[in-house]
Amino acid sequence: MTPFHLAFPVRDIDEARRFYRDVLGCNIGRSAETWVDFDLYGHQMSAHCRPEAAQASSGTVDGHSVPIPHFGVVLKMDDWKTLRDRLETRGDIDWVMKPSLRFEGQPGEQATLFIRDPSGNALEFKGFADLSQVFAS
Repeated sequence: MTPFHLAFPVRDIDEARRFYRDVLGCNIGRSAETWVDFDLYGHQMSAHCRPEAAQASSGTVDGHSVPIPHFGVVLKMDDWKTLRDRLETRGDIDWVMKPSLRFEGQPGEQATLFIRDPSGNALEFKGFADLSQVFAS
């Protein structure tokens, strides 16, 4: 699989750098005064300073309200559990949806969690026991 690239708005570059590096464990790539690249599980995520960017709304998935737009990563279940455990030990996480199991017993069963970064961007991290189920219906 090749890496995905996403550019997204943040209100403050230094705040974003601390969150993505210190909380999520991302390595930092190139950067300038108004943007910074992060390595999010092998994907290139570019935070750009845009303090005026619009905030998210919501939609419904499997009976749960989820923020729209959002972005994130699909992980192997062991990696998801490691991230979940790291986030649950912190007292400064802005939880949108605590870790849960979605589509239980159905094709595409997945663990999921939603958090917000300091700029209000919603991130979803999914965990699959079998990655061949990512697109199952």
